[in-house]
Amino acid sequence: MISDRLYESRWGVFNHYLYGTMMDDTVPSWNDCVNMFDCSLAAKQLHDVGASYLFITVMQGDEHMIAPNSAFDRIAGTTPGAACAERDLVDDLYKELEKYGIDLYLYYTGDGPYKNTEIGKRFGFIEPRKNVSMDFVVKWAEVLREYSVRYGEKVKGWWVDGCYRDAFGYNDELLEPYYKAIKEGNPNAVCAFNNGVKKDLEKNYKDEDFVCGEFNDFTYIPKSRFISGAQAHILAPLGVSATGNPYEGWCRPGTKHDGAYMREYVKAVNAAGGVVTIDIPVKRDGSYYAEQLEVLSEINA
Repeated sequence: MISDRLYESRWGVFNHYLYGTMMDDTVPSWNDCVNMFDCSLAAKQLHDVGASYLFITVMQGDEHMIAPNSAFDRIAGTTPGAACAERDLVDDLYKELEKYGIDLYLYYTGDGPYKNTEIGKRFGFIEPRKNVSMDFVVKWAEVLREYSVRYGEKVKGWWVDGCYRDAFGYNDELLEPYYKAIKEGNPNAVCAFNNGVKKDLEKNYKDEDFVCGEFNDFTYIPKSRFISGAQAHILAPLGVSATGNPYEGWCRPGTKHDGAYMREYVKAVNAAGGVVTIDIPVKRDGSYYAEQLEVLSEINA
C-alpha cells in the first residue's frame, strides 16, 4: 500500500521553521535566517537519535517560505527573496537527510498567507478566515503544485494544516486541488489534511493516505492501523508550555515525558498499527535542544 513506507518508519520528528519563531533583531532578513540553517548538522542529530523521517514547515500564516516559488511571487506580487527564501532549504535538507536514509515530509497550510493582509487579499483569504473559496484554493494549490513537481520523489508526503470544515468551510471538493497538486509531483507521496485536534483519529478527506492525528500529548493509542482506509498517525509536541496551556507545548523546549515513557508509547502505537511524529523545536542553525535529543535517543533502545 502507498502508506507502507510511513507505517514501517515507526516514528519521526516534526520541526517548525518559521519567520515568527526564527527572526529577531540580530538577523537582517529572512534570507539571512534561512541561510543560517545547517542541514548537515540537523541530519546528523536526527540520525544519531534514530529518527526515520523529518517533517518541516514550508510556511505558516505569513508570506515567508523556506524555498523559492515563482507561482507565489506572481500571485502575491513579491520579488524573489522578498517573501520566498532564495535558498532552497527543502532541497538542501533532502540531500543531507538522504545520506542517512531519513525521509523528508513537508508541512503546508490550507489558509495561505492570511497574516499579511495585502498579500492575503491577492490570494483571496484573510481574517476572519471564513468561507474559503474555490478561487483561493486554486491559487494556493498553484504554489503547492510548484513545490510538489519540483521535489518529486524527494518528498515522501505532505501534512496540510488549516483544512477546517467547520471554521473555514472546507469540503472534499475544495480539498481536491491540493490533493491533485501533491500527486502530480509524486503519485506515491502520502498526504493528510488537518481538521484540528480531535478526541479520536478521524479522516478528513475521502482520498487522504494517512490521518493528521493532531493531539496535545502522547496518550492516545489507535484502535487499528487504518482509519477508513487511511494510515493511523499521531502528531504531538514533546515540549513544555511555559504557562501550562496544553496547546502551547508546540515548538517549545523541555520534555513533558522521559525517554522510557516515549519508548513505551511509540511501541504501543506501533503495535496497534500507528506511526508517531514528535514535535520538537529546531534552532535557527539547525541544532536541537540536548534534553529533547536525549529523550528521543531512548526510543529505539
